[in-house]
Amino acid sequence: MTFAICNRLAWKCAALMLVAAAPAHAADFRSVSENVAVLYDAPSVKSKKLYLMGRDYPVEVVVAVEGWTKIRDAGGELSWIETKSLGERRTVMIKVKRGEVRQTAADNAPLVVQVEQNVLLNLVDLTGTGWARVTHRDGQSGYIRLNQIWGV
Repeated sequence: MTFAICNRLAWKCAALMLVAAAPAHAADFRSVSENVAVLYDAPSVKSKKLYLMGRDYPVEVVVAVEGWTKIRDAGGELSWIETKSLGERRTVMIKVKRGEVRQTAADNAPLVVQVEQNVLLNLVDLTGTGWARVTHRDGQSGYIRLNQIWGV
């Protein structure tokens, strides 16, 4: 009896160690690809319409099922959108009062532009060092700290 209990505990410990060693799942972000997309409270055009969302707004994909995607917006709200309304292009949103885009990925690098809260930027690349390379639709490009943006 004691051997069976120890054996079960060993399996549970091994399973817990495997889960702890597994890499964390990175969030999947996309952006709205249509001029205006309708957000619903359930995955059906017959369900209640909640909001309209404009082109390039970044959203976090929670789950996708048969032509529908459950998303989370920058405010944390959950809703459903038709999958065809989402594109592969990545954008990010400034979440602080004033974001700072710099020439290089360094706090002391020259400032390229300050960007107001809720402005959208195109995501070019993630550096892996806490910075993202971004471009503004007006042409400015540079690096911004990840803690200043939403959508990554």
